[in-house]
Amino acid sequence: MTRSDLVQELAARFHQFTQRDAEYATKAILDALGEALVRGHRIEIRGFGSFAINHRLPRVGRNPRTGEAVQVPSKRVVHFKPGKALRHTVAGLADEDGK
Repeated sequence: MTRSDLVQELAARFHQFTQRDAEYATKAILDALGEALVRGHRIEIRGFGSFAINHRLPRVGRNPRTGEAVQVPSKRVVHFKPGKALRHTVAGLADEDGK
């Protein structure tokens, strides 16, 4: 699902929202999530999951083309952990599909 798909879904489910209202709401929520992560906060949405920042230490990597050693600096990465309800929903869908 893309951002525009999410906007269309919101507008379809909530008839009191226009397409522009749904787009504004989606942008506001995603911006707030991004800003919280930049500040280092953990985000928890019950039943869905949590987002947190993990720190990766510097390491020595390899250039796949030449095989030469390359220093990879430390960095902050976003980590998502699905909630229990989401895991069970996805597992149930996988069981129905036979996968």
